[in-house]
Amino acid sequence: MTVRRKQKKAFVSTETDTAAIFQAVAEMADVGIFDVSLESGTLIDCNPAFIKILGYEHKKEVMQLDVQKDLYAVSEDVHCLQRLLKREGSVTKHEIALAGKSGAAVPVLITAKVSRNEGGDIIGYQGLVIDISERLTIEHDLKEKYGFLTSLLESSVDCIVATDRKGIIIFFNKAAEKVLGYRADEVIGSYHISRLYSLAMAKDIMHKLRSNDYGGRGKLDQFRFSMYGKDGVEIPVSLSASIVYKDAQEIATLGIFTDLREKLKMEKELQETQLRLLQAEKMGSLGSLAAGVAHEVNNPLGGILIYASLLQEEFEAVGDPRVEEMKKIVDETTRCKEIVRSLLEFGRQTESRFEPMDINKAILDGLFFLEKQVIFHDIRIIKALDPDVPFVQGNPNQLKQVFMNIMVNAAEAMSDTGGQLTITTGKRKDGTSVFISFKDTGPGIPPNIHSKIFDPFFTTKEVGKGTGLGLSTSYGIVQSHHGTIEVKSKTGKHTVFTIILPLVDRRKV
Repeated sequence: MTVRRKQKKAFVSTETDTAAIFQAVAEMADVGIFDVSLESGTLIDCNPAFIKILGYEHKKEVMQLDVQKDLYAVSEDVHCLQRLLKREGSVTKHEIALAGKSGAAVPVLITAKVSRNEGGDIIGYQGLVIDISERLTIEHDLKEKYGFLTSLLESSVDCIVATDRKGIIIFFNKAAEKVLGYRADEVIGSYHISRLYSLAMAKDIMHKLRSNDYGGRGKLDQFRFSMYGKDGVEIPVSLSASIVYKDAQEIATLGIFTDLREKLKMEKELQETQLRLLQAEKMGSLGSLAAGVAHEVNNPLGGILIYASLLQEEFEAVGDPRVEEMKKIVDETTRCKEIVRSLLEFGRQTESRFEPMDINKAILDGLFFLEKQVIFHDIRIIKALDPDVPFVQGNPNQLKQVFMNIMVNAAEAMSDTGGQLTITTGKRKDGTSVFISFKDTGPGIPPNIHSKIFDPFFTTKEVGKGTGLGLSTSYGIVQSHHGTIEVKSKTGKHTVFTIILPLVDRRKV
């Protein structure tokens, strides 16, 4: 009996000690612990952490709270929690908001279970609450940062595409949609990157990314190649890419693609402008030189022509057999005078009277004389003249000379096999100028002489069949009209001469 009494005493002592231990743990815990009585509608007990979470200083304040009215920030939360407890008997990490002393809502995760009386009726519930304010703040900050970064990527003017380690597209911004023609929702998670460019190119890019030679391992800077849009159009781009790592393992690849079409177009236009300026400068220098030489030669030639003509008349009067030789001197001197006149025209040293003129009429007037020439018999002429093309300010005779010169050159280029000459006029999109285009189906201009065709005395014709001043004079005339003349040629297929002239408003004519 003595032994049994000692055992009972020991058991009571152990039970008391355990309760004390649990009480001590509750006091030290950093999670809130509570016990609610449904009968009184108040707390039976709570630990210091629970009091701290609510923002109170004294336990007495918390114990006086009406659970239904004062403990929960949202009245529906308490009803929802109680329904869950009644139905399930417990809840785990259920997110609700408690009402803090300051009136601010305190977001918490609650884990609780019901307590029952001997009859099985629910008389209350006990549980734990964990303050998740800091976690939600971090989540909110992360969402804001993610939203900002997403907005930043979406608003980029460059195409931004990300893929997973298998090459499947996982991000596709609005610029990529606009440039490539695909919708983000149709490519994300469905398309492999090789849909945008070849598989061989994708492998080459990954090889460069994994190398140290193209911007450092995992980096690739300013790599130029071509992508393909949804419609199959080739799009030149510049790529800057990087590999995304996690724990030293590749998890994704990010690429920024800059559409180079506009840049390449501007570069081409700039290059063409520079070439035109160089050509204009060269032609200006040659024009000044030609005009100076022409002035110096013109007077002696005039004297030679006068005296040769007088001698020719005397020889004819007396029947001198040398009259034929003298006639040749007069003819050749006259030819030299014509060359000098062309040089003066090329140098723009002759005075010109400008007036509003109809370029269609100037072309048709020139064709009236040319179409009857033998050289045009095997050439089909297509006239695509815009009847509403505006007037230009110019010298009709000079511009007619330019048009006829280009048409004759085109006919001569096609003289062996025949062909087609298409003449087109119209108003340019800029609204300030008109164009006149002459396209022939001749053999084209070899690239090696393309830059020389406007040079004075340059000709591909046989000796004696051309002075080489036709195109150079035409160039000078067009320049004097504040216009430009452009040439595009494809060897073996065609040549296109395009003249651009400033227009004149018909209302001012």
